[in-house]
Amino acid sequence: MCGSGKRWQHVFWNGDLCCSLQMIRLKKRNVVHTFTYDVKEGRDRMKTFEELYQEIMEQELKNGRKLSEEFDAYPMDCLLHPKDYAPVIQAKSCDSCEGEADCQKGCVFDAIKKIDGRIYIDPQKCTGCGVCVDVCKMGRLIENREIYPVMEALCDRSREVYALIAPAFAGQYGAAVSAGQLRSAFKKIGFTGMVEVATFADILTLKEALEFDQHVLGQGDFQLTSCCCPVWIAMIRDIYQDLVGHVPGAVSPMVAAGRVVKQLHPDAVTVFIGPCMAKKKEAREPDVADAVDFVLTFQEVEEFFRAMNINPSELSSDEREHSSRAGRIYARTSGVSEAVRSTVEQLNPDKKVKVKAEQADGVLACKELIEKIQKGETDGNFFEGMACSGGCVGGPRVMIPKGEGKEFVNKYGDEAVYKTPLENPYVKELLERMGFTDVMEFLEKSDLLTRSFSQKI
Repeated sequence: MCGSGKRWQHVFWNGDLCCSLQMIRLKKRNVVHTFTYDVKEGRDRMKTFEELYQEIMEQELKNGRKLSEEFDAYPMDCLLHPKDYAPVIQAKSCDSCEGEADCQKGCVFDAIKKIDGRIYIDPQKCTGCGVCVDVCKMGRLIENREIYPVMEALCDRSREVYALIAPAFAGQYGAAVSAGQLRSAFKKIGFTGMVEVATFADILTLKEALEFDQHVLGQGDFQLTSCCCPVWIAMIRDIYQDLVGHVPGAVSPMVAAGRVVKQLHPDAVTVFIGPCMAKKKEAREPDVADAVDFVLTFQEVEEFFRAMNINPSELSSDEREHSSRAGRIYARTSGVSEAVRSTVEQLNPDKKVKVKAEQADGVLACKELIEKIQKGETDGNFFEGMACSGGCVGGPRVMIPKGEGKEFVNKYGDEAVYKTPLENPYVKELLERMGFTDVMEFLEKSDLLTRSFSQKI
């Protein structure tokens, strides 16, 4: 990005990457900069926001237009310090409401309050599930964006920056765009490389399959997946704690990817990219906050590509296939269940208790499934919950309809050379590089891939 050879400036957004500085209040601090690449001098030059602000004001004054200096500081502070705010923020003041606080009524985590007549989103309780964004009739709630700190990281030449791309990427940037072309696009804007999180979904599939084989032995035994969806985990951890013991202590594929990259490249910056706002919250949870530095959505990255005039479909392909079908299909409903089932069958063909899976997608459906389990109204033994309808392909920040996303994910899965992580030599290689020499050590002593769900976040 920083050495693209083009002179460009980034003016930040309120709803779009490149919009007027009038939309935000510029903090008059010389520690905050905008980046300019000077072709003539061939070097990077950092311009303060104060300098840029004054230039814009003077320019518009010459054009006969006077700008007000009174702007709302909130959007700018969210932009500069995204981790101080919830995954969902207010695009505009919520002191009036056409929907009678539908956002507050729809939040199962009780994260939205009215204080002095205005909506307040608790950054500790908000999971980023997106229900409030969907029900807000006035369109005043949006995702909290992390693009500015990512740009700063990309401009810091002293550190490597890796893009961790979620399995739902297939088809999101064009039907013909391959993983290799996306990797080339990320490198073009300054990333050191791109890592497919599907490879780490493979590793977590193996871990969950081993857990199932070891612990689900008869009638009444069951397992709740710990993979993928942070909203599903938050519901169990914060609301239905009596079921925590049925969740394997495994991190999500996102966290596994971030931790392994940082183990192999200790000074690296890791940026997860996917369709999910909830991953922004997961990345900040204290026990896994060491894994992923920033989270961008597919839409944020699309704005980035557009601002940089990069079209992945026009780039050469840097292909490095490392994931199996099992890891690739995590992005759609029943993908985790199918991956674990096929791996258990391959791991222990003679196992008497087969995987009998049930799934739920959507926050309310997840709640209903959990309550059904509590009441003993199911004979399933493996339960998968996704907060988004259709799974991750139906996430709040996808680029294409969920039906198309599912088709692309299935196609990408079917193209995989390996069907399960047990067949995938890259999984074996990664586990060995992480220091695991046998199966039981991987299952019982994997601090890198485990976490505790017994405490609320």
